This record gives sequence, C-alpha cells and structure tokens, in this order.
Amino acid sequence: MTRVAILWHMHQPFYQDLVTGEHILPWVRLHALKDYWGMVALLREFPEVRVTFNLVPSMLVQLEAFARDEARDRHLELGLKPADRLSDEERAFCVEHFFHAHRPRMIDPYPRYRELAERRGSGNGGLSARAQAAQFSADDIRDLQVWHKLVWLDQDYLDGDARVRRFIARERGFTEGDKQELRAIELEILNKVIPEYAQAAARGQVELSTSPFYHPILPLLCDTDVYLRTHPQSRMPREPFRHPEDAAEQLARAVAYHERLFGTRPLGLWPSEGSVSDAMVPLVADAGIRWMATDEEILARTLGGALSRGAEGELQQPEVLYRPYRVGAGAAAVACGFRDHGLSDLIGFTYASWSAERAAGDFLHRLAAAGRRYSANTGGGEATVFVILDGENAWEYYDSQGRPFLRALYGGLAAHPELRTVTMAEACEGATEALPSIFPGSWINGDFYIWIGHADDHRAWSQLAEARRTLESAAQAEGVRPHDTGRLMGSDPLRRAYEEMLIAEGSDWFWWYGDDHSSAHDLAFDDLFRRHVRNVYRALDRPIPEELFVSNITTAVPAVEIEEPTGFIHPEIDGAITSYFEWVGAGRVVASEAAGAMHQTAERHDGISVVEFGFDLEHLYVRVDATVAMRQLLARGAALSLSFLTPAGLRVEVRDDRGGLLHMRVVERTPGGDWMPRAVDGVLFAAGDVAELRVPFACLGVRTHDAVAFVVTVSREGVEVEHHPRHRPIELTVPDASFSGRNWTA
Repeated sequence: MTRVAILWHMHQPFYQDLVTGEHILPWVRLHALKDYWGMVALLREFPEVRVTFNLVPSMLVQLEAFARDEARDRHLELGLKPADRLSDEERAFCVEHFFHAHRPRMIDPYPRYRELAERRGSGNGGLSARAQAAQFSADDIRDLQVWHKLVWLDQDYLDGDARVRRFIARERGFTEGDKQELRAIELEILNKVIPEYAQAAARGQVELSTSPFYHPILPLLCDTDVYLRTHPQSRMPREPFRHPEDAAEQLARAVAYHERLFGTRPLGLWPSEGSVSDAMVPLVADAGIRWMATDEEILARTLGGALSRGAEGELQQPEVLYRPYRVGAGAAAVACGFRDHGLSDLIGFTYASWSAERAAGDFLHRLAAAGRRYSANTGGGEATVFVILDGENAWEYYDSQGRPFLRALYGGLAAHPELRTVTMAEACEGATEALPSIFPGSWINGDFYIWIGHADDHRAWSQLAEARRTLESAAQAEGVRPHDTGRLMGSDPLRRAYEEMLIAEGSDWFWWYGDDHSSAHDLAFDDLFRRHVRNVYRALDRPIPEELFVSNITTAVPAVEIEEPTGFIHPEIDGAITSYFEWVGAGRVVASEAAGAMHQTAERHDGISVVEFGFDLEHLYVRVDATVAMRQLLARGAALSLSFLTPAGLRVEVRDDRGGLLHMRVVERTPGGDWMPRAVDGVLFAAGDVAELRVPFACLGVRTHDAVAFVVTVSREGVEVEHHPRHRPIELTVPDASFSGRNWTA
C-alpha cells in the first residue's frame, strides 16, 4: 500500500493598505468565490479521501473582512456602482480590468462575455482604456459588471444554483437589481468558506496547516547572506537583513491566529515557497510545529546527490524521496516531507489540457508505480508520496474549474487497491531518518534567486533593512524590542510601524521584482511594497526616503506572461510528441493568452497556439504547436520563422515548396539590410503534428551567460500574419552547468 499525502496550498498576499483601508487587488475575494469554498466542500462527496489544506493567515484575515462585508477593493466598488453613474475614468477601469480571467475557460464559453471581450479588442489600434470604453454603452458596462462576477463564482453555483443559472441563461440586459442579487450570492459564498474548512477538520477528513503570517521567506529574514551559499559571487543588498526575531514573530502570530480561527493549534507548516534553512528549523520547533515540508531538490542537495528520473519521469531513487525525515537535532528537530516535484507539477502545469479521466488515470498509475518501485527497492516497505502544490491558480486553466479532474482523482484514490490517502501529520508521524542539517533553498531551483537575486530585489531588501533599522531605533527610544510590539507593548505608532514591517517582509513583493516573473500587476505589487515600507516611516513620524516614491522596477513590464524554462530538456527533433516528458522543463507562451483580449476577434484562422522553448548546454530548442497539425499548416502556404533579436540579424526559415517537401534555411542580414543564406552546421527541423527546431548556441555566436532573444513568426506570401509573443521577445540566458529552472507561483 502506498500512502499519498496531498497538500493544497491556499495563499494570497496582504493586499490592504492599512492607512487607506483599501484592498488594492481583488484576488482574495475572487479566489474565495471560485476556489476556497469549493475545493474543500468537494470532499464531502469522497469521505474516504484525506488531504491537507495549508491556509495562509494573510489570506484568511482578509477573507474574514470580506465575509463581514467590511473590506472593499476598487473592482468590487465599481462592479456595484450603477453603470449609468460611472465616470469616464471608472468606465475605463471596468473595460481595462473586468476581463482579468483566463479567456479560453472563463470568457469564451459565454457568448455575451466573449462579445464584450471582442469589442474591447477589435480594431483598437493601441487605443487607451478610456477610448476603448467609449465603444461600450451603459447597458454593455452593466453586463460586463455582471459577467465579471459570474465567471468567478464556484463551479457548483455555475452548474446548479437556480439564481446563477438564470443569470447565465439571460446572457444580457441585466439590471441594477440583478447586480445586488449577485452581491448577496457573493456574500453567501464568502461566509461559507471558513466554516467549511472547520467542519472538514472536525470530522477528521482534512488537516489544516499554516504558513508564516504574512508569507515571508523565513531563511532570508534570519539572514539574507544565506543566499550566498548557492550564489557566492552575487551582488547583494546595501546592507544585510538579519532579524530571526521577525521570523519567530511571523510564526507565533500564525499559530495564534490559526488557533483562534479553528480552535486548535496547527501541527504543520508549509514554510513560504517551501523555503528552509538551518536557522529557521529551531524557530519552527519553538512555535510548536511538528512537521514542515519542502521540495525534493532540497533533499537532493542536502544529501549531496541528484535525484534522477527516467524517460517517463519516474524517480530512480524512490527509497530516498518517498519517506519522511527528521530535520535538526534534539528537541529542535522537526519532521519533514519532501514534495515530488514532477508529480506535483503535472497537476499544476500539465493536466489542464487533458481530459479529466485521462489525467486522473495517468496520475493514479504514476502513484501506484512509484509505490511499487519503492517497495521493490526497500524489500516491501510502504512508500509515502508527498504531492504539494498551489490549490487555486491552476484551476483557471482546467475545464469546469478542475472539478471533473478532482472528482476523477478523488474517486480513483478512494477505490484504488494500492493507494491510501493520509494527512501530512499522518505521513510525517514516526519519521526516524535524521538530517542534522538541511540545505538552504526553496521549491524553485533549490535556492532563493527569485526573491533576492535581481538588482530590483536588492533595492527592495535594502529599503526593508533601512526601515527596520529606523524601527529598531524608535523601539530602543521607548525601551521596547520591536517584536514585542506584536504583544501589545510599546506605543500605538510603534505597533503600527511593526505591523507594516511584517507585511513588507512578505515574499510576494519580491516574487514580481526582476526579470524572472512578471504579470499585468507588477506595478501594483511594487506600489504595495513601497506603500507598506513608507507606512513604517509614516507611523513613526520619520522622514520617508525619496527612493520609496519611485518604482523599484527597472525591467520592462511585459504585456504577456511568459512561463520561463524550469530545467534542461533534450527533445528528439522529429515533429512528434514522442513523450510528454521530453518538453517538461521548457518555457511556454500560449498564443491565445499572448494576444489577450486586446487582440481577439470573432474570426479565427489556423495559426500558432503554443510556443515552447528550452535548452541544454549546447542547443536552443523550440517547439511550435498550431490549431491544426503543423505539417498541414505549412502545406497550406504558411512559412515559419525563428527571428533572433539578440544576437541580431539571424533567422531560421521553414516553408513548404507546394510539392510536399519542406525547405529550411538560415539567413543572415547583411550590412545593407538584405537577407542572405548562411551555411551552418547542427540546425535541425522537423514538422508533423508539431514543429520542432534545434539551433546550436554556437550557430548564434553566443556563450554561457550571453543573452538570447527571439520571436516566432508565421508569414504567407512574404507577409507576416502573426508573431509570438506579441509585445516582447522570448528572452533567455545561455545556461551553465548549474542551471536548474524556475517557474509561476503564488
């Protein structure tokens, strides 16, 4: 029998400006409507299945406020305001922001919402949001206000609630009264979330764990210099941040809040982003936490050897990963489970495009096979497989918010003769294998680069350290240690300043800095971070550094989210999907997302649907998928090109000669601007169901750590008809041997 420990991580950062009271972004409210209640309520259908939900306090405290109807965000306010009373600026806000939903799954299935999205995008020619809004009547705006709410409702409500079904069937012509009825439904769902988790825990089916209150990276709070363990030559912030007492406070607050909300102290902890170090382990133990979890890469680095996988992604050392450990020494030791990165990422990033039954069947097969390999390698031992991932964001990309997949998965787990679900506490109970020390890192790349590796991160950490020093000085003047303000000691200004400091320590602000992750909300996250740091000075009545009024972002804010490569790939260039795993680790641009609502029209043509890209030490690999087989697309007269912007002046072109033969050539731009063929070795191309290309880095004239940037274009009769990404190139750095990928979270 194989024990399967599933942990769904539910997290949002603290979006509220404590000075103004406004919640800057709406994601706590929207994900509460779509994910938080439904994910746990679904388990009532499968009483034999046991799982763990990790609930981050920064999310829960905002959820409580929204459920009490005390919290407000601009999306909520303008969604409720009568459409014919909106100002031009407010109408523009609605048109700009009320299409923030995954278009294929959440907009296109609904004709009226799709119509509004197409109107916003058709022929805008780069128009401002205000100019686009001029195309919308008051009735259009009112329908948009309603649809923006409807598609974020829980799938069970979309499928079975008579009130909601009536709205969906009507499609258009909504009234202000409809909006108020929809608001009542929204409050109904919001008020069901926390009680549903409490009931699931009370009946013993669900374990509830926690994270540090405002979701900071605990090892970096203890000492930012821990980053030098993996990047010894890296530039660093102007001064180090070393405040383990803040890490302890974040943990203590999380435990106390969890106990207040659910009546019991949490047994377990998902440290933010799976981030661990030797310095944080005793703090976790001191907080009364019995188990924590992190990623398999941390275990591999701790043990000094890589965990390898076979052609189908199967782990070659199951006896190493599929068991709990004890990290630390003596009374400060904490049990620890290490997530199977490959299995977890299949749910997070792969199965969304599969049918529910096929995806669940594949996952169950892999779990059972993993258990058998473990048993064979250990002489009959029982494997414990840890599956840990984000519990909300992935479902936007699944059919019906992932409910068909989850029902197929839970049903399969309940019925499978070789699999048994357990909570994380049950999975970690009895851990005996000792790890006196643990390698410092996170679930992404086994390091902390995402949060402190870029110059923008350095600037933010410097600002945080300087504000913390100002707080320290103010606390000393009152004879109080800063973290004691969390225990109602010191003046009100000191307590307010420390609260703002703890919020600013959250991981999410740093996630969006630098060139590794980006979204349409980068500027909002940057603004929130600097607001919280400014509020530290404001609470203490100290001068606010001018730097905090200027964005920390030095990289361009892209118009499209590009998933970055997460590991080396070695695909066979044959034009076929030889194995699902040959492109696992590649970066990805989805063409429909790249175009976005600004570029969708009612008429659709055959063209590119997905571009995937990755590398090994010697080659760049690109895969292009289309809405039809790529060989068919080329046979219809399309030409495919890989056009390099960095290094500039190189292009790989592929076309069909109309006789069924594919011709590939590499052309180079001359000083006069002409394109001339260039003889190169090692460039490979194949087209079948997909197109696959291999371009040696040597062909590009680049070396390790050099930049490469390119776009993929389709042309017909010499005229470009589409290119991807639309607004900026795919950019990457030629890797060295130590590269290991990074990818999306939250």
